Amino acid sequence: MIVLKSEREIKMMQEAGEILASCHKEIQKIIRPGIRTLEINTFVEDYLATWRATPEQRGYRGYPYAICASVNDEICHGFPNKKPLRNGDIITIDMVVNYNGALADSAWSYAVGTISDKALHLLTVTKESLYKGIEQVQIGNRVGDIGYAIQTFVEKEGFSVVRDFTGHGVGPHMHEEPSIPHYGKAGKGIRLEEGMVITIEPMVNAGVWQCKIDENEWTARTVDGKLSAQYEHTIAITSNGPLILTNQSC
Repeated sequence: MIVLKSEREIKMMQEAGEILASCHKEIQKIIRPGIRTLEINTFVEDYLATWRATPEQRGYRGYPYAICASVNDEICHGFPNKKPLRNGDIITIDMVVNYNGALADSAWSYAVGTISDKALHLLTVTKESLYKGIEQVQIGNRVGDIGYAIQTFVEKEGFSVVRDFTGHGVGPHMHEEPSIPHYGKAGKGIRLEEGMVITIEPMVNAGVWQCKIDENEWTARTVDGKLSAQYEHTIAITSNGPLILTNQSC
């Protein structure tokens, strides 16, 4: 069942989104060769605590960390660890913030030091594909319009879109209906309605789209060992078009 949000609920989610966006901007300042992803996890816990916010995914189905930290060929759900990041790595930090019971969800990919031209192209295309998808978030459009816009753009650039993980509704619960695939056919799927709040979070691989799951039963990585990147926003569907609740440019 799709739960439509009131203006008040969307405003509360936007407040959570502003905290999350500010946290991502602070993470950007500390990403460097030599830092450990466990240090980033601690930084996020401390940062959110200053806002009296909490990391919603910690404890979700037993997940033990405040963030997901996915490095290089890890697509998503990477566990923070003690391994130092290296110059040339790329890393995606994904988190869900709970502020006064309202949730916001956003992932961002970062360059560690100086990265290769191909890695930079992957980050650029993945981020742009997110906004291609957001352009389709209009009342009366269909979910397939979002996926089609993302898939056609990504594949034109020579990359592939992960099929095994999708965007989703978000609200009082971290994962709600509907699912938002990042591939598909225009004009297909459910219609978008005012009051829906969804995530769009394309995961884009430098090689094939298929993934495999690590022994920890959480971390997904590319089957061919090639790089993967992800960018994600939480978006409310309004009569004035898409409202990005996790906008970092504010």
